[in-house]
Amino acid sequence: KASTLRSTLDARLQRVAIDTLRRHLAELTAHNVEDGAAVVLDNASGEVLAWVGSSGDLSDAAQVDGVLARRQPGSTLKPFVYALAFEKKIITPATLLDDSPVQIATASGLYLPQNYDHEFKGWVSARSALGASLNVPAVRTGAMLGVDALFNRLNAFGLALPESGSYYGASLALGSADVSLLALTNAYRTLANGGIYSAPKLPGATGAARRVADAAAVFLVTDILADNNARVRTFGLDSVLATRGFAAVKTGTSRDMRDNWCIGFTDRYTVGVWVGNASGEAMHEVSGVSGAAPVWQTLVHKLHEGS
Repeated sequence: KASTLRSTLDARLQRVAIDTLRRHLAELTAHNVEDGAAVVLDNASGEVLAWVGSSGDLSDAAQVDGVLARRQPGSTLKPFVYALAFEKKIITPATLLDDSPVQIATASGLYLPQNYDHEFKGWVSARSALGASLNVPAVRTGAMLGVDALFNRLNAFGLALPESGSYYGASLALGSADVSLLALTNAYRTLANGGIYSAPKLPGATGAARRVADAAAVFLVTDILADNNARVRTFGLDSVLATRGFAAVKTGTSRDMRDNWCIGFTDRYTVGVWVGNASGEAMHEVSGVSGAAPVWQTLVHKLHEGS
């Protein structure tokens, strides 16, 4: 007889996620954006409460599951860089980092990391550097760690990077490796759980929970990502990242504006959103705040309605 497979999806939330993503993408069509994906995980259980892999008929590639497709995560990897640096006691959130032009020699020539606004801020605290998502301090911090240590840490968080640390080099700190939205959102869920990793609860998925990061270091990064003042230099005080209650959140944009992300967690849920084009075509003038973040904010508010 036919067996029933019970899903962990929350039907109401799933409908809200589909509707929110499609509505927002419809507003972005003038900016050459047609694809998006969203996933919501329960922090405690790892159950998938919403999984929207595509924008449906807005897309030329509606069959591509954006939750599982691998794309460049941009600045969303920075929290893992700083958490490892705090854990190794190389820096603290109060350490001053130099945000000034830097040239890094690589096998393929000089690497010159730039900030999103192409301006440099001088000496900034690590708290402000992570909150305001400055690129040069993240690259400098990554260099202090060494690329292999960072590579191993990202894989411990479940990102399953296919190449080696030396393959990505210094740009790994700025998200040059390809990851899936599901793996990245679950890595943030690991931060929500104080550095204890467990796989998302999918049919057939098994594996015990394990500590992959120091709880104190994760607490510091979480505190920064939830601090509206730490973001102020880049995002201002009144951005879509500001929520009524506690939420630790980070945006990311890959090079040439091909991908845009917003991933963050509350005390109960972790929400991940990606927008871009399945074709890899660049978006026009879409930032972390105008791309994925409005969808993220709507879902977070919906999840905590009435609380």
